[in-house]
Amino acid sequence: MNNSLDKVILITGSSKGIGSATAKLLAAHGAKVVINYASSDKEASETLETITENGGDAIAIKADVSKPEEVQALFDKTIAHYGKVDVLINCAGIMKNKPFQDIEQDDFTSQFNVNVRGVFNTMQRAYHDLSDNGTILNFSSSTTKMMLPSYAIYSATKAAVEQMSRVVSQEIGRGISVNCIAPGPTETDLFLEGKSADFIEQLKSKSPFNRLAQPEDIAKAVLFMVSDESKWVSSQVLYTNGGIV
Repeated sequence: MNNSLDKVILITGSSKGIGSATAKLLAAHGAKVVINYASSDKEASETLETITENGGDAIAIKADVSKPEEVQALFDKTIAHYGKVDVLINCAGIMKNKPFQDIEQDDFTSQFNVNVRGVFNTMQRAYHDLSDNGTILNFSSSTTKMMLPSYAIYSATKAAVEQMSRVVSQEIGRGISVNCIAPGPTETDLFLEGKSADFIEQLKSKSPFNRLAQPEDIAKAVLFMVSDESKWVSSQVLYTNGGIV
């Protein structure tokens, strides 16, 4: 693969976890990266510092993707700084796992606001602001196939993202490809929070590799999906889960 990724790439939710690992890897391959975050100022600064200290080109912009006016400002600031947006990666997401009967209205609303409305808002801006022949890559999750207890609403949000992505891929035109990437269990703070050691071991045993993914495993798949080598791929979901499903 060509190591020169000469693109301006906007990554929502990229201050930590998979988003941060992705920002660092894409910057190392020559991309100009916009680190978007909603509240994690410290982590965003650390991600930005790592990239710039290693010779990369990046900026950090705070914006809540669930709010269309902040998404507009996010794109406007990116274009003011870099002149364009070639790639949109929607990594921002929240997860609130509860047994179905214990789910409250706020649990439902908050997850759909970020995980679905956030993707809706950014893809609407992409209709106007993304470069011709650009790329949209939305994060789904392998939980849509795993049917894990307590994941009903989170999994539903990701299924909605997948279907919305398929439809947009047929509508947006201008040579823009639209795909999803669906990680499996990945060793991030978001995923590990509240899970017992026994449950983690059970998940590891479901993969023939007998481990959880590292954020860098997912970032490497993202690198391919936003490169020119993947340009004939559109309207697809890439499951990156170590063979779990």
